[in-house]
Amino acid sequence: MTARAAILARLTGTALPAAIDRDAGALLIAPERPPVDPAALEDTFLARLTLPSVAATADRIATLADLPAAIARYCVDHGLAKTLCVPPDPRLATCDWTGFSLHDTAAPDEPVALAFARCGVAETGSLVFETAATAPMLPNFLALHHIVVVPVVVPYLEDAMLAGTHPRAHYWVTGVSGTTDIEGTYVRGAHGPRFLHVIRVA
Repeated sequence: MTARAAILARLTGTALPAAIDRDAGALLIAPERPPVDPAALEDTFLARLTLPSVAATADRIATLADLPAAIARYCVDHGLAKTLCVPPDPRLATCDWTGFSLHDTAAPDEPVALAFARCGVAETGSLVFETAATAPMLPNFLALHHIVVVPVVVPYLEDAMLAGTHPRAHYWVTGVSGTTDIEGTYVRGAHGPRFLHVIRVA
């Protein structure tokens, strides 16, 4: 039987129940998802993150103490002033922000905002955020340049799901926002930051 005949047979209800059961069972053997090699978790995450469809850039640092220098490099590369909207996260208190101008309230045209993701997902290059008193959501959508610190990477989307108590809101970001609503022309940053830069702390 050809593939076409098999499909038509299923549509007309003449397919053998055993064949349907076999096909359905095959779908349950393993989840359909791209392979992620645990030994190459970091490389897979960074590769997916920097795909043209995701359009992010990435950097790696050894400790949070290296964060200001990494952000300074990014600002120089993009011709930005070292003015930064930062969350009230106690982890940032260990950093030396000499030379930076920091504030914690985002303006509608905020140039650069810093945030912490709870984790990155190697399968898709996604970032998982949660709202909290130390992690306001609004700056992540207002800034032109969104710089995100990623402390841990998990293999699959399922691994990023929370058990137990959930925050008031959590959201997933895969790359920069974009739209082709206007005359089919791709516009980057239509619904959020135009640039996404991920700093992996490992």
